[in-house]
Amino acid sequence: MSDPDPLVARLRAAGCVFAEEEAALLLEAADDQDALERMVRDRVAGRPLEHLLGWAELDGRRVAVADGVFVPRQRTLLLVDLAAGRAPRGGTVVDLCCGTGALLVAVLARRPDLDGHAADLDPAAVACARTNLAGPGPGRVHEGDLYDALPPALRGRVDVLVVNAPYVPTAEIARMPPEARDHEHRLALDGGRDGLDVHRRVAAGAPAWLAPAGVLLVEVAPAQVATATGLLVAAGLVPQTVTDDERGVTALVATMPAAGAHR
Repeated sequence: MSDPDPLVARLRAAGCVFAEEEAALLLEAADDQDALERMVRDRVAGRPLEHLLGWAELDGRRVAVADGVFVPRQRTLLLVDLAAGRAPRGGTVVDLCCGTGALLVAVLARRPDLDGHAADLDPAAVACARTNLAGPGPGRVHEGDLYDALPPALRGRVDVLVVNAPYVPTAEIARMPPEARDHEHRLALDGGRDGLDVHRRVAAGAPAWLAPAGVLLVEVAPAQVATATGLLVAAGLVPQTVTDDERGVTALVATMPAAGAHR
């Protein structure tokens, strides 16, 4: 039976699984019929819904998203769960490779006692993160290459380091859904030959920034667990694997030995 709503029918024919929900959001966002038609045309052509709307939802909150910027994935809520659960009272959490800053937004919403900082190399992502993390106090969003972006005062003081770094192997980029492959900056997707180029740098630099007993949280593909675990062990961290089957995601939790502990 054909869909009685032509907008829903167009979206469904284009492969939009949640066509009814998307139609309602596009109708809400469009200023007039012409704007709606442009948005629907772009959506049917494969542009991410979040880029059209200008926001993405994570953990019940809307965060600003701009064209080209990595759209936060629902599976990465595992990192939010881990960060919010492991950070000590009044501790410091850093969201490295932050993209929109959505992970830090979610963590601080759950744990307003924490001191949060975010950093990214992509200027467009940094602009989004600054919008999403605007508020009183000193700037918490920093632009630069991994740890080079962070204020020196954070060295050795980070209790939780959250890193959703790109981990798609270069050869696999072409097999990604067009929404990501064609519309998100490659910088946020391409992890190099085995997908772990950025993870190598993150692991090597983490001990200088983590507080004693601090933890590094990273998302990886299941096939990367063994190699990534080896990187963390080589850096002097103590890793464990956490798998969330419901969300279809795997994370590594790597702990910095406490001060004075035998390594």
